[in-house]
Amino acid sequence: MASDPMTQATTTQLPAEWRDFFALTKPRVMTLVIFTGLCGLLAAPGSINPILGFTAILCIAMGAGGSAVLNQWWEADIDSGMKRTAQRPLPTGRMRREDARDFGIVMSVASVLIMGVAIHWLAAIVLAVAIVYYAVVYTMWLKPRTPQNIVIGGGAGAFPPMIGWVAVTGDITLMPVLLFAIIFMWTPPHFWALALFVKIDYENVGIPMMPVVRGEKSTRLQMLAYCVLLVPIAAAPWFIGGTDWVYGIAALGLSLAFLALSVPVAFRQPVEGDRMLPEKRMFGFSVFYLFALFAALVVDRVLAAQGVIG
Repeated sequence: MASDPMTQATTTQLPAEWRDFFALTKPRVMTLVIFTGLCGLLAAPGSINPILGFTAILCIAMGAGGSAVLNQWWEADIDSGMKRTAQRPLPTGRMRREDARDFGIVMSVASVLIMGVAIHWLAAIVLAVAIVYYAVVYTMWLKPRTPQNIVIGGGAGAFPPMIGWVAVTGDITLMPVLLFAIIFMWTPPHFWALALFVKIDYENVGIPMMPVVRGEKSTRLQMLAYCVLLVPIAAAPWFIGGTDWVYGIAALGLSLAFLALSVPVAFRQPVEGDRMLPEKRMFGFSVFYLFALFAALVVDRVLAAQGVIG
């Protein structure tokens, strides 16, 4: 006789391993968060003590991890109904939801307090806004209610380079706002490229992602529109004189390549059994795009500081 799944979940629920706690922080996503935050810190004018710089990046990582934990705590039931997320620690019963909630709260609060005490309170406030934006505004409010969830909620992932920049400079100027805007505009085509080939998952759990509510055709055309808008926004730091030509050329080249990949995605008509290779290529390149763009920002800054350019 087969055992009851709920009984299995109960017997395997405790004790949770450290790997389960680590998995709740979404380490693959956190890698991109840490990288863009570090690039914002390294590209900012001025300097910061290396220990304080490490502390600032650690706080960004803790805040991102804490908000990711709270996201999974809140969405545990939704995750259990999606093939892509069903093996996470909470849906499989490897951890109590209360433990995940408490872990997320402790990480989030600690990250803000350490940032405020060790660096300064402006950076801590921006970090706190980012955490609340993702864990509350996006996860609890936007995601289950509107197909614009990832558009508006994309701001949550756009904060790290701004936080890194503010940690060094102590103020918010046009440059960190532009870095925020780049990730904000990048997020919809990046995420919708993924949503197109996991559309059934979102349909099954009733999440109103754009492909589910507005249809694939509308989603594909909107992806193209965001990629068009991303070209001038990504190049804007160069246009205003905040960077030199190394970043500018990289921004234009990468953004035009991203746009080129979005064209076949926008105008093709998938058939049943389609492997959706153009969408997968676009999604893969979107991750490379952000890493390469922010790496170019740092290279530009280093070369300018050494007098090689500028």
